[in-house]
Amino acid sequence: MSLPPEKASELKQIIHQQLLKMDVHGRIREVLAETIREELAPEHQQLSTEDLIKALRQRGIIDDVMKELKFVTDVNETERTLAPKPSTHFVDREPTVLKKTNIDPTRRYLYLQVLGGKAFLDHLQEPEPLPGQICSTFTLCLHFRNQRFRSKPVPCACEPDFQDGFLLEIHKDSLGDGSKMVDATTMLSISDPVHMVLIKTDTFGETTLVASYFLEWRSVLAAENGITNVAVELLGVGTESKVSVGVLNIRLEMYPQLNKTLSSEIISTQFTLERQKTAEKERLFLVYAKQWWREYLQIRPTHNTRLVKIFAQDENGVNRPVCSYVRPLRAGRLLDTPRQAARFVSVLGHERAAVIGGGGGKQEQWCTLLAFLCRNKGDCEDHANLLCSLLLGFGLEAFVCVGTKAKGVPHTWVMTCGSDGTITFWESLTGHRYIHRPINPDDPPLVEQPKPLYPYRTIGCIFNHQKFFGNCQPSDAVELCVFDLHDESKWKPMSGEAIKSICPPGATSSVPPFPPLCASTIDAAVTSNEIEVQLRILVSEHRKDLGLSTVWDDHLSYLLSPALAAYELERTTGVTAGNEEFQDSVRRAVPDGHTFKGFPIHFVHRNARRAFATCLRSPFCEEIICCRGDQVRLAVRVRVFTYPESACAVWIMFACKYRSVL
Repeated sequence: MSLPPEKASELKQIIHQQLLKMDVHGRIREVLAETIREELAPEHQQLSTEDLIKALRQRGIIDDVMKELKFVTDVNETERTLAPKPSTHFVDREPTVLKKTNIDPTRRYLYLQVLGGKAFLDHLQEPEPLPGQICSTFTLCLHFRNQRFRSKPVPCACEPDFQDGFLLEIHKDSLGDGSKMVDATTMLSISDPVHMVLIKTDTFGETTLVASYFLEWRSVLAAENGITNVAVELLGVGTESKVSVGVLNIRLEMYPQLNKTLSSEIISTQFTLERQKTAEKERLFLVYAKQWWREYLQIRPTHNTRLVKIFAQDENGVNRPVCSYVRPLRAGRLLDTPRQAARFVSVLGHERAAVIGGGGGKQEQWCTLLAFLCRNKGDCEDHANLLCSLLLGFGLEAFVCVGTKAKGVPHTWVMTCGSDGTITFWESLTGHRYIHRPINPDDPPLVEQPKPLYPYRTIGCIFNHQKFFGNCQPSDAVELCVFDLHDESKWKPMSGEAIKSICPPGATSSVPPFPPLCASTIDAAVTSNEIEVQLRILVSEHRKDLGLSTVWDDHLSYLLSPALAAYELERTTGVTAGNEEFQDSVRRAVPDGHTFKGFPIHFVHRNARRAFATCLRSPFCEEIICCRGDQVRLAVRVRVFTYPESACAVWIMFACKYRSVL
């Protein structure tokens, strides 16, 4: 394969730099001198090139050079990006499965190495894990310009042993100049930070968000040798956002090296200008928001009690406009329909932000998308923001709604406006959809009014990435609301220009860019089988404790599969299918005079023991598992349905058949 002249020269330069770095020329001179002494002294014969190469190979120098020039991708640990050209993640220690990947010598890369951590004082008393022992682990997740990476898990410790390298392509998805080698001045204008999220996974598989940090990488542009070392202090999240949780040692290296570096004064001036520009835009928006709020309160004094949320705190305690948490997100080939997107969001775990102390208060924390996806769980606001972004990506007019549900509990959900005026509510925690038909309070009593099926009680405001509306109708009850967003007597709008000034795709912005979704790394068939085997053991042990024997019916277990597939299809599409065939197959498998009982249940985690404990709390399931009678045969079937980000819906069905004795 021939290379263009400019690529060939660039490749030669890279190889030359690598040879200099390894001092290969010096090592070759040593071998040459040694070979001449050993082999030419007796006969003074001519030393050929082949003899020299043989000597270099015997001493392992050629192998060392080739090893250094190879870049490898760990296919097990690296998460794939949605871009057509894969990013590269390579590590110093050779993993078990290696896959070669191509490096484009005409593009700039930032090689980010994590060289251990220190001062993680929460883990000061953490004992050394024994070989083979399951322990809590730290995982570092990175996002930079549409590329995502994940480190290998390392045991939690006061000084965690992170030893990972990530090759970040600086030119990824840039507009134009795709084949041009980007210079230092151009890179200085790329203000995208490297977003780093640290996740802790405990021994039960539960994830916790430890820290979220935006790394400013452009200081490497002033480094003389293209390498700089930084100690990154990670701060906690939520109520601990001012408390240090640990320090990461990070090395940044430009690849290939810059021909001309920038002065540190130029870089610091650029940072100052960017901060000033962002701060001014945020100040102007704050002034506008205060004026808008004063006008809103003058419409009706009771507006002061409505849930109109203009700003929300992220995991680092930074106040951001709510519109910045939403933007159109396309899932590539990972999700095919808006309803499938709703199902995906609903199987991400629901967990409220932790509150230190009692009082039953709710901690305010809207997570950035990367933190939400890496943790695989979040509060209702995180779910609603993600679902709204995905629906916008599918071309729908979607909004996040802020209001309350029963007993005045604050809640967020999603609304779409059809081109025919149909208003649909989407519950992001369950995937359920509800058509909204407003009640007219002025209708005479005999007129039949629609009964709302949705759980929402009041609505204060709605927003997306371009629009914000405050509800200024006489009542904020959802069932009475009319969603005519063009009528300013019902919905007070914010200026679209004001929103655009502080939300992407505006110019300078402190809002982090959205990461792409990643495909699932879970093998559905293998995981289904593993959970099923574990459940069989748990059921047999439980029955043994009760003095009961256990006989499994493999054929009956297999027949439960269509029912589980139908349940998931119904959750995704709202369509029920295949029930007749399932019932017919069960009738054929259960002889006359026998009774069949089945119990399906749904989880969004893969912990068999935890699922079994939950099942036993149901009297119907407990009756099947502890079934007594004549010719009792038990069956269990597990079906795992995978979604992006390694989210999954786990369906389990327990069943039994026995001879009826009356």
